[in-house]
Amino acid sequence: MTPAIDVAGLTVHYGQVRALDDVSLRVRPGRVTGLIGMNGSGKSTLFKTIMGMTRPDRGTVLIEDSAPARARKNGLVGYVPQTEDVDRTFPVSVRDVATMGRYGRMGFTRRVRGEDRTAVSKALERVELSDYADRQIGQLSGGQAKRAFLARGIAQGARILLLDEPFAGVDKRSEATIVRLLRELAEEGRTVLVSTHDLHALPRLADEAILLQRRVVFHGTVAEALRPETLALAFGLDMLEAVA
Repeated sequence: MTPAIDVAGLTVHYGQVRALDDVSLRVRPGRVTGLIGMNGSGKSTLFKTIMGMTRPDRGTVLIEDSAPARARKNGLVGYVPQTEDVDRTFPVSVRDVATMGRYGRMGFTRRVRGEDRTAVSKALERVELSDYADRQIGQLSGGQAKRAFLARGIAQGARILLLDEPFAGVDKRSEATIVRLLRELAEEGRTVLVSTHDLHALPRLADEAILLQRRVVFHGTVAEALRPETLALAFGLDMLEAVA
């Protein structure tokens, strides 16, 4: 089976700092894969490199056998960044944010058609934000904003979704909604790669897990990933002692 995401030998530097070191991984289609690691372990860099937003020093990325730029152009992949990466002062509504996911289908005129409105309406309904459609994005809570950007990926129709820390700073309702949605999307055949610090949510969220510490130190089942000795590979002996 062709992997949805195929990363081989990826190395990325920021100046003298090595952010990713010979990272190789394959993400299978139709599954939720959790990406686990400490702050500074390279999770956001990995996402941005997969999306083609960061150029690697070495290595390759294929998204359904396409280069990142082509995958983005064809609407194959959607990206939900961390909240702090988003300018929430920009004067756009929740509906506008979701509609951005349709831009690749609109052509140069960016004229919104009936099918675009329908896709946006259904996406907002799925993330439980229909009643907030006309609100400015900065007026939302952190959890609501995460759901708005998830709606953008759903409206886009992306077969592959990357979510960078979608549970950071969100309320319990938003967390439950996002977990439920990601599971539903995987059951519909979409591929989800999601980074998270919430180890307690991992069993109900993910089918498998990747532990990252600038390089892949584990890729396998969630149950095995959550063993103290496995977590210690990514988090160090302090985690091992805390869980023991």
